Amino acid sequence: MKPEESATTGADLLVKALIDEEVEVVFGYPGGAVLPIYDSLFKQNRLRHVLVRHEQAAVHAAEGYARSTGKVGVVLVTSGPGATNAVTGLTDALMDSIPIVCLTGQVPTHLIGNDAFQEADTTGITRPCTKHNYLVKAVADLPRTVHEAFYVARSGRPGPVVIDLPKDVLMNKHDYEAPQKPIEHKSYKPVTKPDRRLLEEAVEIMAKAKRPIFYTGGGVINSGPKASRLLAQFVHMTGFPITNTLMGLGAFPASDPQFVGMLGMHGTYEANLAMYNCDVLIDIGARFDDRITGKLAEFSPNSKKIHIDIDPSSINKNVRVDLPIVGDARRALKGLIDIWQKRMPRTDQKALDAWWKQIGEWRGRNCLAYKQDGETIKPQYALERLYHHIKDRDHYITTEVGQHQMWAAQFLKFEQPNRWMTSGGLGTMGYGFPAALGVQIAHPDALVIDVAGEASIMMNIQELSTAAQYRLPVKIFILNNQYMGMVRQWQELLHGGRYSESYSEALPDFVKLADAFGATGLRCTDPAKLDETIQQMIAIKGPVIVDVAVDKAENCFPMIPSGAAHYDMLLGPADRAARAVSEEGMVLV
Repeated sequence: MKPEESATTGADLLVKALIDEEVEVVFGYPGGAVLPIYDSLFKQNRLRHVLVRHEQAAVHAAEGYARSTGKVGVVLVTSGPGATNAVTGLTDALMDSIPIVCLTGQVPTHLIGNDAFQEADTTGITRPCTKHNYLVKAVADLPRTVHEAFYVARSGRPGPVVIDLPKDVLMNKHDYEAPQKPIEHKSYKPVTKPDRRLLEEAVEIMAKAKRPIFYTGGGVINSGPKASRLLAQFVHMTGFPITNTLMGLGAFPASDPQFVGMLGMHGTYEANLAMYNCDVLIDIGARFDDRITGKLAEFSPNSKKIHIDIDPSSINKNVRVDLPIVGDARRALKGLIDIWQKRMPRTDQKALDAWWKQIGEWRGRNCLAYKQDGETIKPQYALERLYHHIKDRDHYITTEVGQHQMWAAQFLKFEQPNRWMTSGGLGTMGYGFPAALGVQIAHPDALVIDVAGEASIMMNIQELSTAAQYRLPVKIFILNNQYMGMVRQWQELLHGGRYSESYSEALPDFVKLADAFGATGLRCTDPAKLDETIQQMIAIKGPVIVDVAVDKAENCFPMIPSGAAHYDMLLGPADRAARAVSEEGMVLV
């Protein structure tokens, strides 16, 4: 047999490389440039392919899969519009540090640059919205490129990687060589082990704190479940309060008394005032984004700031810190625990008791309070009842983007990491439903719920067809206020109540829509029937849309107006918190 007869096509090499990377599922949509790959997928049974109805949804589904498992999500799309449709999902994954490898088709190498049919400069277009990208020009380079892409996607601060694949590269032949493991990269070697001397300095600063707070984000979750367990251990050892970002929810148990709630624009009163008034801030795996900091000049102005992050470019980018530590969250927490146990530092317990007393007074404001009276369902009540019925079940939550997203963050309590999937950095409407499909693929026996708004769910509603085809029993829980709620809220508070194009005048009948796609539709307008509706939703084996009619005018509070300081919070419809300052300079609002 001649050597070329025993060789393998580029498409077959690609599939073999994916199998070597222990890929289980690929989310994709076929087209001319990637038909060789689909032909190779057809000839094997190791890789499962999930056919979505839009390429944006493919990336979001892969994000949901990746975030709920800790594995790399894989996407397969064709050239031109297939690749450009994936850009929103890639940018979302970049902003939220989600490991994705996206395989894009490309026209044959000799046609690149000729404006060929379905040609786009995919590497040029995706360069700003990926961690790295590749254009493979020779079949011999294909396996190495695939393995390198997985290494880059999962190492350091995770992120999306694109591999652009010309059709002739996929059809040419070459022998396959399995990769040598562990796979390494010559130039990309992120620092994961933190400097122990810096960790010792961090412990010294923490030991002297009178008003400390831990501020932790998605970096702890990305570091793996053990990082969250170590975080809880260290927080309990210190006795300090802790707050999470939107992306960090679940990194620390929400029911723990040391948890003061979510931080930021729609975070709790106690978390935001604790952040403003602290004297030592310990940031682990969070990037000081604008929705957290508010007015930079007033962000935690009297504190020593410790920042532990695996991404050196995130340190001192938005907020100058006193002690930067580059390293993986899990390894940093392990080191901090070891140093603390060996030194057993004496903290100022009297000052810490006074700090907790002050936090208790802020908690006493009950910033998430609302009134459920009358015949209209309050969105907060809908989510409280949802949580009541799912809290003892194996469940995962995804969300779309808007008011419902913030209410979900406030009223659904997360005790474990990897159970909460939402679009944080990019704020992508249409994220939640396809992400839920990816989660359900990864966890077929779990209860997966997409908390949605009636506007956001319309962005990728076509994925009901995917749910039907693969019998994915995802539940869509719509808080339907007939408005783009967050847009309407900002128009009310900042634009004189001029509701320009935020009212949805032509909504579908979601019950009939569900029926058209082979799902079950339920509608609830009565608070007294909400529990029964939720129980019915859970009991149904297939996909369900629950259309919950909620108060059209309800606003999401607390709220820090964009660019305002933490103490300048709105706690209710007619409230703008007055600034009261003690003699010691502490804001007591």
